Amino acid sequence: MKRRYRPRLRIQRATWPSPALILTDTPRPNCPQCEGDGGIEEDYGDSETGEYAGTHWYACTCWNEACCWFLLPLPRRPLWPRRTGTAPDPWATDEPPF
Repeated sequence: MKRRYRPRLRIQRATWPSPALILTDTPRPNCPQCEGDGGIEEDYGDSETGEYAGTHWYACTCWNEACCWFLLPLPRRPLWPRRTGTAPDPWATDEPPF
């Protein structure tokens, strides 16, 4: 009997294209291939010098990286804090400082 794929879901905050909460799939924690990391990293080097040139990342088959559902849009934060009024000047009082 073939095992049916069941996603392991979690809530994440997405920032692109707009801020939102999304429901995504996660890697299987007891996967023998990726050991729960969700993929396999492979370092490679330059063939002439032998120095490190980068890392390839291959997604594991224990999860679906593209599986996600939009749940809730989040408001955008303003770039500058909004000022609602002018604050009184603390030095412009008639009272002594002590």
